[in-house]
Amino acid sequence: MNTPMDPDSGRLVMEARRKLTLTGATEVIRFDEDLVELDTALGPVTIEGREMKLKTLSLDTGTVVVEGELCSFRYEQPRRKRGFLR
Repeated sequence: MNTPMDPDSGRLVMEARRKLTLTGATEVIRFDEDLVELDTALGPVTIEGREMKLKTLSLDTGTVVVEGELCSFRYEQPRRKRGFLR
């Protein structure tokens, strides 16, 4: 049974550089075989690799599972939200 995501959560589990499970995802910005960009509760995340596939995506629970040849993972600086007049 899935439970709602805790907005302060963020867990990352990588298995043998072939499978990455991430919690705390709030939005998928971009996904293709070589690059995944996500917004998470802890800030934007970029995952680079080859032949990546999105195996699980549940924004209700914040869970993302990516499989493939995983090369790098990094948190980016959080994007500042801008108002209408900056």
